[in-house]
Amino acid sequence: MSAKEYCTASAARGGLLVVSNVPGVAFGDRVQIRDDAGNNRNGQVIRCSNEEVLIQVYEGTDDINLESTWIRFLDEPLQIALSPEILGRIFNGIGEPKDNRPPIVSSVLRPVGAGAINPAARTYPKEFIQTGVSTIDGLNSLVRGQKLPIFSGSGLPHNRLAAQIVRQAKLVDQESSFSVVFAAMGVSNTDAKFFEDAFADSGVLGNVVMFVNLADDPPIERLALPRVALTAAEYLAFDLDRHVLVVMTDLTYYAEALREVATAKGDVPSRKGYPGYLYSDLAEIYERCGRIKGRTGSITLVPVVSMPSDDITHPIPDLTGYITEGQIVLNRELHSQGIYPPVHVSSSLSRLMKDGIGKDDTRDDHPHVASQLFALYARALETRNLASIIGADELSERDRRYLQFADAFDSRFVGQKETEDRSIIDTLDLSWELLSMFPKDALSRVSETEIAKYYNPAE
Repeated sequence: MSAKEYCTASAARGGLLVVSNVPGVAFGDRVQIRDDAGNNRNGQVIRCSNEEVLIQVYEGTDDINLESTWIRFLDEPLQIALSPEILGRIFNGIGEPKDNRPPIVSSVLRPVGAGAINPAARTYPKEFIQTGVSTIDGLNSLVRGQKLPIFSGSGLPHNRLAAQIVRQAKLVDQESSFSVVFAAMGVSNTDAKFFEDAFADSGVLGNVVMFVNLADDPPIERLALPRVALTAAEYLAFDLDRHVLVVMTDLTYYAEALREVATAKGDVPSRKGYPGYLYSDLAEIYERCGRIKGRTGSITLVPVVSMPSDDITHPIPDLTGYITEGQIVLNRELHSQGIYPPVHVSSSLSRLMKDGIGKDDTRDDHPHVASQLFALYARALETRNLASIIGADELSERDRRYLQFADAFDSRFVGQKETEDRSIIDTLDLSWELLSMFPKDALSRVSETEIAKYYNPAE
């Protein structure tokens, strides 16, 4: 740590502080700032030259007096202390306690700016993770080491779904350490209290590490939060051999904070004002998740990405889709019908689903049942569109059966209670109840053996 303090701040704007005449400063160095009131603020060097050093101040630069502000460069990157005691704790965006409990005391200090997992060291994601949500488990299955984002819109219940996944996620038929790292960015006080109460009331808070950045906290802090949360996840996964589920909400707020800081720095804007390095910045976060050869633990990521104006081609969901392995898309029309969770099955996809389901993971009929449900529901949606044009009375008896199937699928399979934790067996049994609405000859994607075993038409 440097013994020198500098009082050469020349400008402050948008959470950034410019300091002149500071030799020997390195990019990424941690900074301690003492303002005129004697309060300490934390910062990090994000640009340096022979003339000036640019510091991002996590607590913001509001009400800072440049003439009486002292800056000390600590000659080390931003680090957090890690130990098993982080489970059950709540921290802010830079790893400081928010739960009125003492800070973590540990000899293990890790810089938060670690890079992505080396592709040569990765092993393929596999092993089914049960979320208790039928639309995910049955049709868009999550596997260990996968990155599966939730695409949502303003006012849709993505926070409720994220909390439900945290409460219910588990590895099936495996007695192993399974922990959750929950990162909330730009949320309201009401939402933060909802998450804390939801985890505490369900009894899972002791196995969850929470990192929370409120909407009225400095936006600059949001840039550190995902990296701080992933550093904690890496410790739990690769030091303690736990399987870790990381849930982040909302990456759109993170990207907006990145745009704000990039504009203040003078970076050249790209699509919708976001910096041109938005893709690589998001990839730097997403690619820290996965499985490593020779390691027991794993990191699975479920980020929430809200889509401004429900536009899935917006830069943030668009770029996220390139980096991750699928998406769960929430639908406003289903939400308006009172269906929870309003997952739009036709737009959702899990590219690694095939590697986590089947005989040795869920049940032998799972791949065929999922394919059959997708096929029938796609045909049912076409029939709905036809009925809206010519009227349901003009449809054939077979088409009316498709309409009945679509209604039952939306209300019974897609719709479930927020507190309902369905096992994968419950989900598959429900799937066969819906498939049994059709005659056997309409089920072309399941085998005759599976039909003989599970097909059970209502009397």
